[in-house]
Amino acid sequence: MATIKIVLRKNKNKDGSYPLVIRVTKDAKTRYISLGHSVRLEDWNAQTSKVKKSHPNHARLNNLFAKKLAEATDKMLALETSGKDTSVHVIGKAVKSDREGTFLKQAAIYLEQLKKAGKFNRYDNDSPKIQRVKEFAGGDIAFSAIDVPFLRKFQAWLKGTRDVTDRTVANHLVIIRSIYNQAIEANLVDRKHYPFGKGRIAIKFPESLKIGLSEEEITALEQAELPEFQNHARNLFLISFYFAGMRISDVLRLKWSDFQNDRLYYTMGKNTKGGSLKVPMKALAILNQYKSNDPVHDLIFPDLKSLPDLKHSFDVQRRIKTRVRENNVQLGKIATALGIKKKLTMHIARHSFAQIASDKIPVQILQKLYRHSNITTTIGYQSNFTTKDTDDALSSVIG
Repeated sequence: MATIKIVLRKNKNKDGSYPLVIRVTKDAKTRYISLGHSVRLEDWNAQTSKVKKSHPNHARLNNLFAKKLAEATDKMLALETSGKDTSVHVIGKAVKSDREGTFLKQAAIYLEQLKKAGKFNRYDNDSPKIQRVKEFAGGDIAFSAIDVPFLRKFQAWLKGTRDVTDRTVANHLVIIRSIYNQAIEANLVDRKHYPFGKGRIAIKFPESLKIGLSEEEITALEQAELPEFQNHARNLFLISFYFAGMRISDVLRLKWSDFQNDRLYYTMGKNTKGGSLKVPMKALAILNQYKSNDPVHDLIFPDLKSLPDLKHSFDVQRRIKTRVRENNVQLGKIATALGIKKKLTMHIARHSFAQIASDKIPVQILQKLYRHSNITTTIGYQSNFTTKDTDDALSSVIG
């Protein structure tokens, strides 16, 4: 019969620690499977095969190793009772298959898929969240060890150590859930270990406060005399506002060929929905400031003109993020100069249109302007800005 034990190997790492492994022994033959963790010699109890209390993460590591040892034992017993080949090589390979089902390995696949799909924004946003999981876990971690207690502690760590918002915590959990689901689909982890859902970890996003500019503030922005860089940032903001809160990523991609017969024809980048909008005179006045020809891309605005190929979505999204950040800096300077106390960014143009339109445009028309697939999405979004009924109700009581 084979024996399985967690041991400390004697080949020292550069940092002075020693790697921990699962040792599988049978018929005087031995195979080692890495656990992905290392500890210093003084922090390891060879008799009990446990990490000593002198190690800051001894409890979490011992729980992880106990689970891995139990899983390895189950694999070995399943093989030995099946009548199949039970050589140390076969047992070791079966045990190692569980080891390969680890979070960071699957996370690397997840990020590579985002990169190949050209989804720079998600890649850029998700990468640091994965690193925080690695930091908290002290290295790679088996999916079976990402259980409810682990996630509860991770949430507390994010709030206490990283001082992040509840929304940011929820975003971290969404990434873990997405990677966990991919691992299940790849048969790298049993669904019985899944820590999300009813009675386990429920991901809830807190409601965010959405505030746009008032009509008076929009007018002040339109009439302000501004230097070149601030003028360009203001122009991008107003084009977004004039075209029903068009996303800035779509604004920067606008081409002269998108404008035909006094209308704008474009496909929304987020959901690939097409449509057209009338070009307001105010928008036309801004567009006329950018009449110089772009023979390479036909782009109206200069922000993406330096890119060699707009078909490389990953590079385009990366450039858009950089340009949005730089233009937001200019918008912040404009807000300060105009005495606008609200945080002024490109995304606020979308909120501003929704806020000003809330009591003027029927929700069915707003659905078409926003290109939402479902009207409930529009109703939910506009609920952040529709205040007339509640204001009237309050006034009827208070006066």
